[in-house]
Amino acid sequence: MELLIDCLKAFATGGVLCAIGQALIDRTALTPARILTSYVVAGVILGAAGLYEPLVEWAGAGASVPLTGFGNTLAKGVREAVAEQGVLGAFTGGLTAAAGGIAAAICFGFLAAAVFNPKEK
Repeated sequence: MELLIDCLKAFATGGVLCAIGQALIDRTALTPARILTSYVVAGVILGAAGLYEPLVEWAGAGASVPLTGFGNTLAKGVREAVAEQGVLGAFTGGLTAAAGGIAAAICFGFLAAAVFNPKEK
């Protein structure tokens, strides 16, 4: 039963984040690229302020998988690297923390492009 509740929390949280993005696309003049960038920046800001981690603990993948979660990962990586390495960590921490996710996105994107034959519309 606990697994079902965790899945529902993740689904609801991810759904709300997606619904906000869709509402921004439908009701504003913002381009999807600006909205996606705004999500990453919001995740960085909320992560740096310590407000996003409680949401990740509560919602799990519903908060860590969307772009706001990527921004939170960047902020968390920078915070930890600065504590260990000083100022140099501000430049390396975010990419080090997100390297696994970035590498997976590149590999799976390449595999999808190799398996499927994309065509221009």
